[in-house]
Amino acid sequence: MTATAPPRRRRGLPRWLLITILVTALVVVLAIIGTVGWLITSGLQALGAQPPGVGTTIVAPEESKAAKAAASGTLSGEQQEAAEYLASQQTAYWLTPEIDPIGKAGARVLNLAAEAREQDASLTVVVYGLPERDCGNHSAGGLDDADYDAWTTEIGQALASVKDVQKIVVLEPDSLALAPECGNTDERTAQLHDAVGRLKGTDTWIYLDGGHSNWLSSDEMADLISQVDVLDDVRGFATNVSNFNPTVDEFAYAHEIARILGGGHALIDTSRNGAGATSDWCNPPGRLVGDTSGTYGDDVVDTNLWIKPPGESDGECNGGPAAGAWWPEASVELTQDVR
Repeated sequence: MTATAPPRRRRGLPRWLLITILVTALVVVLAIIGTVGWLITSGLQALGAQPPGVGTTIVAPEESKAAKAAASGTLSGEQQEAAEYLASQQTAYWLTPEIDPIGKAGARVLNLAAEAREQDASLTVVVYGLPERDCGNHSAGGLDDADYDAWTTEIGQALASVKDVQKIVVLEPDSLALAPECGNTDERTAQLHDAVGRLKGTDTWIYLDGGHSNWLSSDEMADLISQVDVLDDVRGFATNVSNFNPTVDEFAYAHEIARILGGGHALIDTSRNGAGATSDWCNPPGRLVGDTSGTYGDDVVDTNLWIKPPGESDGECNGGPAAGAWWPEASVELTQDVR
């Protein structure tokens, strides 16, 4: 009988090596989980801190004059259709001391923030109450220096209390572009500088007045913006506010201003530029609404927005009512191609 050799035992990995491998694998898994978590958290933080851009959605305010006109029961036919259409559109809300005075402006901001949450949109306001506003023209008014400080402080505190909504602020349209004509450039730039200090905050994107392409040259406009001395605290400037110039012209103008400034970004108002340029800035006939908010943008122009609410008068000119008043006839004309 032939002897059979005993079967060989397979050698397993040494215990110490097996433990080492398991520990190393656990460390790697934990590191991956931590990295993924960091990326998710960072991504959410970055998303919350993103400036406006193409696709930005802003509030269609329930407090808009279009919404109030549509609900008034005094309109009929095309006027009602126009008011309803404009009330449904994403449009900036203008904070003015006449409608939202000291003691009420902060509450208005908080209400708009609540609407922004409901609509999954950005809160967008125009702050418009500067002393000697509009240099005595159709939108004349504003607050004295002390009240303006208090009013903008109240707005700034309300904005700062809103933590979960992107906030866009267009600060005092026409204030800089009008300053040379008004003869108060030094006073105006100081007022705006201080206002920015009261309004700035986390996830609040502030845009100074940038005039428009048919007004001051890009060199003049850039110089005025520079004099405010807040380029580190604001996102940039807004052009074409309440005006009618073609979007392509405003893009070129914004790019030139940003080049001269050495940086900066822009918003472009397209609320009423659907029929192109006109030499008349005050209630010119034949106007149409332009492309809706969030349609365009590039490396300089963050996006276009409806900043001037269509249907509100520029002033008592060309048959219009007082500045800011709802004008049913204009709303019909502006929306004739989109209703």
